[in-house]
Amino acid sequence: MSAFDVRDLLEAASRPAPASNGRSALPRDAMASPPAEAIARPTSASAFSPVVLAGCVRLAELALVSVTGLIVHGLQLSEVVPFGLPYAAAIVGIATAAVILFQAAGLYRMSALRGFVKPALRLLAMWTLAFLIAATVMVFAKVADHYSRVWLGTVFVAGLGLLLTGRFVLSRIIGAQMREGRFDRRTAIVGGGPIAEDLIRALDAETESGIRIVGVFDDRGDRRSDAVVAGYPKLGTVDDLVAYARTTRLDLIVFTIPIAAEDRILQMLAKLWVLPIDIRLSAQASKLRLRPRAYSYLGSVPVLDVFDRPMADWDIIAKSLFDRLVGLAMLLALSPVMLAVAAAVALTSPGPILFRQKRYGFNNELIEVYKFRSMFVDQGDATASKLVTRGDPRVTPVGRFIRRTSLDELPQLFNVIKGELSLVGPRPHALQAKAANTLYDQVVDGYFARHKVKPGITGWAQVNGWRGETDTSDKIRRRVEHDLHYIENWSVLFDIRIMLATPLSLIRTQNAY
Repeated sequence: MSAFDVRDLLEAASRPAPASNGRSALPRDAMASPPAEAIARPTSASAFSPVVLAGCVRLAELALVSVTGLIVHGLQLSEVVPFGLPYAAAIVGIATAAVILFQAAGLYRMSALRGFVKPALRLLAMWTLAFLIAATVMVFAKVADHYSRVWLGTVFVAGLGLLLTGRFVLSRIIGAQMREGRFDRRTAIVGGGPIAEDLIRALDAETESGIRIVGVFDDRGDRRSDAVVAGYPKLGTVDDLVAYARTTRLDLIVFTIPIAAEDRILQMLAKLWVLPIDIRLSAQASKLRLRPRAYSYLGSVPVLDVFDRPMADWDIIAKSLFDRLVGLAMLLALSPVMLAVAAAVALTSPGPILFRQKRYGFNNELIEVYKFRSMFVDQGDATASKLVTRGDPRVTPVGRFIRRTSLDELPQLFNVIKGELSLVGPRPHALQAKAANTLYDQVVDGYFARHKVKPGITGWAQVNGWRGETDTSDKIRRRVEHDLHYIENWSVLFDIRIMLATPLSLIRTQNAY
């Protein structure tokens, strides 16, 4: 089977879709089927990342042990032995060795973080081993006489007590959050029949995998697809799955369709790849056997990676911190400019200073974007049913200047601080935005894939000249191509590069009116 890429999916999307219960392609405002919608409503709680949690616990325990050693020295030895490099090295060495040993003993896995008794025994063993290693190093380095044995013993006892207390509290908190499903990977199964039943039973048997199956989606008619598969309901077709993922939290999609059915898989992926969700292909029933490293695993169940969400775990944290910290700094630095623009808008045309417009955000969520008003109030177009053109009479004199220089976009820094926008990302488009009198998503196959990340104030398309009027289909296609390139290659350094290039791009761009 050939590797999946975007070109395969766009080609598949252009083919006539196979019959699926007589249903048509998913419209812009479609909802999931009644069974899927009923299940989606009560299960939209935000998820916690086990990877981020484990990282935070590592850092917290490293800091806890270090601070314990420092405080014990201050209480016991501050008037006898000044704190210097030998004790600093010992504290850092013990803390680092302890965290490494905890990692090796599996104490940062979810099963260890949510339990207490068995993990506590392992923690005691690894903590003791860390001190034995430290003592051995001191003896062989012939520096043992430089350290207080009372200090070492007190750090051992106090550190152990604090670590166990922290683990006990953490286990109670994580247990409560797990009962609310905050650490579950909510998973949809695509396909039915015996293969799906075997996969579901295998996943249900993996109690430590964190997989929570929400239901089954199958494009085949009711005569060929059972209403219940291994105890889970069939919630609808792949079109219903797209609508379901827009209305509730969904983390993973697993295909149980045979690998040989390439055309069928591509047709389904052409609909699903626009979602910010991990997509996997079950390899459990396949006769094809690859090297173990070719698979990823859900517990011990092998799957083939098809698509990964663009940002996950620490990437989301890094992006969010970058947006809010830099966004707040920009808001403070640019506040005089914003006050001047606000005064100019207020003094030159009657009406509100800000213009609010509904646009598509992350995962097609509707958000309200702020801009400085650039049009006369009675000629405003909140849905952007008619895009602004050169010499548009609806635009005020001040509006022409702030639109050309993008000063009208500055209030979107408030959207960034609220978490609705990023500083850098695909630009959010108005609901009825058109290219050559055709809605964007009808011009570009896979258009909604640009919503797999938060939209941004500036983006890769904008710094490459693709901003302003979209009077031809080619312009929106090129803009989407650049957006998808950004999504596939995102990094913090890429964001910084785009932000540094933005001022120059504003000077060079001629098609913003």
